[in-house]
Amino acid sequence: MNKVYTDPNQALEGLLFDGMTVMSGGFGLCGIAENLIRAVRDSGVKDLTVISNNCGVDDFGLGVMLQSRQIKKMVSSYVGENAEFERQYLSGELELEFNPQGTLAERIRAGGAGIPAFFTKTGYGTLIAEGKEVREFGGESYIMETGLTADLSIIKAWKADRYGNLIYRRTARNFNPMMATAGKVCVVEVEHLVETGELDPDQIHTPGVYVNRILTGQTYEKRIERRTTRTRGE
Repeated sequence: MNKVYTDPNQALEGLLFDGMTVMSGGFGLCGIAENLIRAVRDSGVKDLTVISNNCGVDDFGLGVMLQSRQIKKMVSSYVGENAEFERQYLSGELELEFNPQGTLAERIRAGGAGIPAFFTKTGYGTLIAEGKEVREFGGESYIMETGLTADLSIIKAWKADRYGNLIYRRTARNFNPMMATAGKVCVVEVEHLVETGELDPDQIHTPGVYVNRILTGQTYEKRIERRTTRTRGE
């Protein structure tokens, strides 16, 4: 079965529809599927629920889909670098489901593993726990969180073979591996595509069984979200 596509529009053909749920990998602007995000934006699909650690910045990453009013709801853990996100949320234009970051990661992992729910101490006694089931284990209180799945996962990897076995590079190995398992369809953009058998099996992070479509991204800006520097000492 050929999983390799030539461009992001072709790789997403037949997968997008209004009201769908999309998982988008990455952390800040690191490890995001830049080309696939732009293709989703250009498709005009709307009323999306997007599950992602954050929503990019105002003019880059998922932020471009906020600008085009395609996102109805965000399921996130951090949104502090996006002024348009703040404006839409405070004006009631955007729904937001906030999660502690570890809880968000585990909800995605659980969804990919077929686990419908789990209990965690994180958030107990706070607004996070409102409306959620609470149980006691070993004398401690835990709240129930549900697993997350999506109609589509768009993720970024550093290298892949034609079967879809993936290797991520450094910090980009963040939410991408778990989101690859939690989407009904997983589309991956990579920087390097090699022949099947060229990757060391012990170095593969995501097995190809989870990957439906692959493309080699043509352009990557790899923007730094917040640059901090210090003067070197003597």
